Amino acid sequence: MRAFALTLLLSVPALTFAQAPKPIPAPPDVSKPPADAIKSKSGLASKVIAAGSGRAHPGSNDLVTVNYTGWTTDGKMFDSSLTDGKPVTFPLNHVIAGWTEGVQLMVAGEKRRLWIPEVLAYKGQREPKGMLVFDVELISFAPSPETPPSDVKAPPADAKKTSSGLSYKVLTPGTGVRRPLSSSTVTVNYSGWTTDGKLFDSSVLRGEPTTFPVSGVIAGWTEGLQLMVEGEKARFWIPESLAYKGEREPKGMLVFDVELIKIR
Repeated sequence: MRAFALTLLLSVPALTFAQAPKPIPAPPDVSKPPADAIKSKSGLASKVIAAGSGRAHPGSNDLVTVNYTGWTTDGKMFDSSLTDGKPVTFPLNHVIAGWTEGVQLMVAGEKRRLWIPEVLAYKGQREPKGMLVFDVELISFAPSPETPPSDVKAPPADAKKTSSGLSYKVLTPGTGVRRPLSSSTVTVNYSGWTTDGKLFDSSVLRGEPTTFPVSGVIAGWTEGLQLMVEGEKARFWIPESLAYKGEREPKGMLVFDVELIKIR
């Protein structure tokens, strides 16, 4: 489990000595920002290491996907997504202030070095203390599920509707051809809102896809998942009769964005 860059508000457990990854060598300027680093009014210093291909910048509420490595100013690596071999995704406003500010300076595809003073990091309240240095690659970004879709109140005209009352719309076509059966087990990422735009559940915000039997969830999910193929992203408008039937919260129609990652 990655530890430090994501822990200020997410309370991710810290690495133990036994879990410590193989160190990635620190950059030669790890001890302090070089003369060509850009410094903001907050005290954050940064330097572009590799230019990106995009033009837009993420907003403070966006969901970002990054690779990163972090060092203390004496060159000790304390965290890295590279040791796990896969990027990490998180809401930009859920991490330390230096990350929230620094990543907003970036564009997709860019690599940037951040020198984050203690006041924008852990404020001396936990380890590692002092200035922290991160190399960050911004792979992509998208609106956070904390911002509901614009059509959350009701299915739009181009949504398809089944005989049961389920409405759905493909957001991103899939790469597979096989569809789940009611007996299948699936791995998905999802976010769910009430029709007034309140986010009530999201595996995306937790940073962990979830796996479950297709027949072990609410009827709207069981039906909707069987319409999808692997790699597909779809939006479901699930009437109360196919959700919790008014027996528990949240009541009423529920709206879900679902990405079908894998069928087992």
